[in-house]
Amino acid sequence: MTDIKVYAKRRAALLAQMQMGIAIVPTAPERVRNRDSEYLYRYDSYFYYLCGFQEPEAVLVLIAGAEPQSLLFCREKNLERETWDGFRYGPDAAKDAFGVDAAYPIALLDEKLPTLMANQPALYYAPGMETDWDARIMRWLNQVRAQSRTGVSAPQRILDVRAALDEMRLVKDAQELELMRRAAGISAKAHERAMRATRPGKMEYEIEAELLYEFRRRGAQFPAYWPIVAGGANACVLHYSDNKARLEDGALLLIDAGCELDGYASDITRTFPVNGQFSGPQKDIYELVLAAQAAAIAATKPGAAWDAPHEAAVRVLARGMIDFGLCQGSLDQVLETGDYKRCYMHRTGHWLGLDVHDAGDYKIDGKWRPLAAGMTLTVEPGCYIRPAEGVPEAYWNIGVRIEDDALVTENGCEIITAETPKSVADIEALVGKD
Repeated sequence: MTDIKVYAKRRAALLAQMQMGIAIVPTAPERVRNRDSEYLYRYDSYFYYLCGFQEPEAVLVLIAGAEPQSLLFCREKNLERETWDGFRYGPDAAKDAFGVDAAYPIALLDEKLPTLMANQPALYYAPGMETDWDARIMRWLNQVRAQSRTGVSAPQRILDVRAALDEMRLVKDAQELELMRRAAGISAKAHERAMRATRPGKMEYEIEAELLYEFRRRGAQFPAYWPIVAGGANACVLHYSDNKARLEDGALLLIDAGCELDGYASDITRTFPVNGQFSGPQKDIYELVLAAQAAAIAATKPGAAWDAPHEAAVRVLARGMIDFGLCQGSLDQVLETGDYKRCYMHRTGHWLGLDVHDAGDYKIDGKWRPLAAGMTLTVEPGCYIRPAEGVPEAYWNIGVRIEDDALVTENGCEIITAETPKSVADIEALVGKD
């Protein structure tokens, strides 16, 4: 059950940082997919973080100062439109349901905003996010400036509200962590279902369907991103999305998939043999990536630099690549030249939360940010081996990635996706056993 006091606390924290001024935070617009069809609606993450309101055509206005205010603009109650599109709160019900100080019809936004902006020293919004909003806000500013002869002043400073919100969103509160653990649990079950359903001759999209079914069956509203279901050589394409090839006996299957639950994402990758048994070369690479992930997880702890897990994983991967003949030279040489990047070309993780690649800077003043308790991130090393001269043929077209979601704790980290099968023994005991 969502606690509206959590949203009020977040708004109060932002208002305190603003000190004086007005913030305008709109939700996402509805998007047309084609002709008379729209994409399934998903609210803006910043807006939702501050109020929990899920309907389109809504704006949150925060006014900082001696008497801080939270104002919500939303669609009016309309029983005829509810017949077509479903329930609407309307301003009166929304005020109480979401704990704001006042709520108004969205139709009054253009009328009220110039008045609310008048005599405010600073304006906070997200410039450049939507060109329509840029134009609309500039129009309101100009309306306020036009009153200068009457003694009304317009905001002199325009600041990006995302800067403060990004820092707030980096450290998750108890409500966020509960949702992320639930999302992780749903995704873990979906991966297990996909493993059980996999066997030679099936199509990638059949396994994709198993994932999507399990997400929805367990209450997730969306996939957090479109699943990658990549068999054989397709696993060496990092953002593969066709999901339409036949799964061949003797190949590996890489699945990168996670659900979104009440706005919060999970993100899991598992790689396993289509026929349920790793070949020798496949097991070599899989266990190398597994060891690299273990090193990265051990380096994920408070006070460690954001880059520490990546550096730990790279050292293990580079050593293994040398041992398997995928790179030539000493470990120091391979690390210095970046030769390992031919098989490992991405970073080892990213922030995770309301967005799959969640808000927050990775560096502060040019230095990697230190990790802190409450931060959530992925840990996802990989190894992708395309056919090439000098690469042992036994490893051609092997693509492996292993990804889990980590919560930084006071003493290290908690892997909230740990129930997803990962060891060679657990995978071989599960694949094809539905």
